[in-house]
Amino acid sequence: MRPKRASSGHGHGHRWARLKHAVTPHSHDAVESVDRALEASRKGVRALWISFAALAVTAVGQAVLVAFTGSVALLGDTLHNFADALTAVPLAVAFLLARRAATRRFTYGLGRAEDLAGLIILVVIGASAAMAAWESVARLVSPQRVDHLGWVAAAGLLGFAGNELVARYRVRVGREIGSAALVADGLHARADGFTSLAVLGSAAGAALGWWWADPVVGLLITAAILAVLWSSAKEVFARVLDAVDPELVGRAERALATTPGVRGVGGLRLRWVGHALRAEAELEVDPQLSLAEAHRIAHEAEHRLCHVLPRLGGALIHAHPSGHQEAHELVAHHR
Repeated sequence: MRPKRASSGHGHGHRWARLKHAVTPHSHDAVESVDRALEASRKGVRALWISFAALAVTAVGQAVLVAFTGSVALLGDTLHNFADALTAVPLAVAFLLARRAATRRFTYGLGRAEDLAGLIILVVIGASAAMAAWESVARLVSPQRVDHLGWVAAAGLLGFAGNELVARYRVRVGREIGSAALVADGLHARADGFTSLAVLGSAAGAALGWWWADPVVGLLITAAILAVLWSSAKEVFARVLDAVDPELVGRAERALATTPGVRGVGGLRLRWVGHALRAEAELEVDPQLSLAEAHRIAHEAEHRLCHVLPRLGGALIHAHPSGHQEAHELVAHHR
């Protein structure tokens, strides 16, 4: 019996699949990218809730001591620690929203909710600075006695320890998952830890009979909070305006330019969507190449991008023949 020949329809099907793949713009939205993004969100949410619990315990412990010591410096530090704990809430909501799939209305998903969370965090930090300043000025106008100075000093040390532990955890996880907001929040907690040590100065001044030491330290803590607010605002607003580290752009450009078959790189753009990068680029290739060969080069270029940009969540690579501007001129007057 003669063996059956494969049907020609099957061969046509393979050729059609290859052609369809070649003419479709390639985007790195593969399953592994989605899994990586989900895992990053899970780690971020876990870090936020753990740090929230640690800061809440720290702040509650300080609040108890504020009640019977009457230290306005300690009050300012306690208010700030409560504010730090509350910043975990909008960030956690943003991470949960980022897990939602893209829709026809939100075609990039809801990753930018993290930028909105950053703006909310700035408002919370600013409010804590205003409250600390108000109480400190009021205490300067109407001095009050600070009691239990040993407990005041202990509360300052408690605030430093709690903030430093949270800072290390948030920064480590934030850098691991590529979340600028979480890293900024961790650095903010670290700065708060050092402001907590200023409470020791308040206790020392009160022990020496300097009634003004406590409110003055409260004002110094307010100034430190404002400094943190300024540095955090620069980071958050840069992300809102789609700023990226120029080093990332240079790294991506070098990876694309050194891809075999690429003659030039243009239109390279990077932006953060939440804690994932998205990239767009135009590549110049040999005009004599077939569509499938040009697509293969674009695919290889994208593969190289994935290696140099670990937080890459999606890439759209367009390959066009070098020296041919007709296609671009067709749409140039629309731009």
